Amino acid sequence: MGHEAAKILLFYVLFYAALAGFFAAMLTVFYQTLDMNIPKWQLDGSLIGSNPGLGFRPMPPVENVESTLIWYRASDENYKYWTTELDNFLETYRKPGILEGGGENSMACDYDQRPTGDKVCTVDLGTFGPCIPSTQYSYPQSHPCVFLKLNKIFNWNPHYYNDTEHLPELMPTDLKEFIKLKRDTNEMNTVWVSCQGENPADVENMGPVQYYPKRGFPGFYFPFQNKPGYQSPLVAVFFEKPAIGVLINIECKAWAHNIHHDRAERRGSVHFELMID
Repeated sequence: MGHEAAKILLFYVLFYAALAGFFAAMLTVFYQTLDMNIPKWQLDGSLIGSNPGLGFRPMPPVENVESTLIWYRASDENYKYWTTELDNFLETYRKPGILEGGGENSMACDYDQRPTGDKVCTVDLGTFGPCIPSTQYSYPQSHPCVFLKLNKIFNWNPHYYNDTEHLPELMPTDLKEFIKLKRDTNEMNTVWVSCQGENPADVENMGPVQYYPKRGFPGFYFPFQNKPGYQSPLVAVFFEKPAIGVLINIECKAWAHNIHHDRAERRGSVHFELMID
């Protein structure tokens, strides 16, 4: 009886060892078909799709994960949560040496000087006007900055609104006028950005805004190809004179021919609220 049990045990040991070996071999073959830097499924063939979303920072505390409200009082310094969040978000922009590759392949880009080879474009926070760490992003002065970024989609190239005769009907009038005043045709290759109050009262309470360093995401940052050290372009929205003690509903949109807006699904746009006591 003991001899039979030993044979059965040996059979199962060998069987499972062979099964494990076969599984490991198949897994090795599978991984050899993958490129760890380039996704197999891209754009419309991927789960992410080809319509980038728009995100904002700073985000509310994690315990309010579903909230989109930026609410603070400048008088008692409780704005520091929000400025600390921005410090953390911008850490790799402030210290590019901590990026993969140590920032060695970064270069200053422009519309007529795009990155080549393994180069990536820097994002210079010194060009963000009042929206920089040394000013605490103007939160103490009740003129807060909110940063916008497009979600990264591998190999996505924007189709720009660079023809002033064919701007979309729903594009805000002030943005249309801004685009029509552009004289440098290269600068037209930009994913434009607009921020507006969602309702008439919000429009009035939001007041004027400025965009830094440009009113959109320059085309030389696209496409994202997962190169080491890549940094997403940013737009800082500076709220010059927002109403105090009032909840302001704000919607920001990114504009390109291949960015489609859907308020319900927040495609191509982002909503947040601002309240300063």
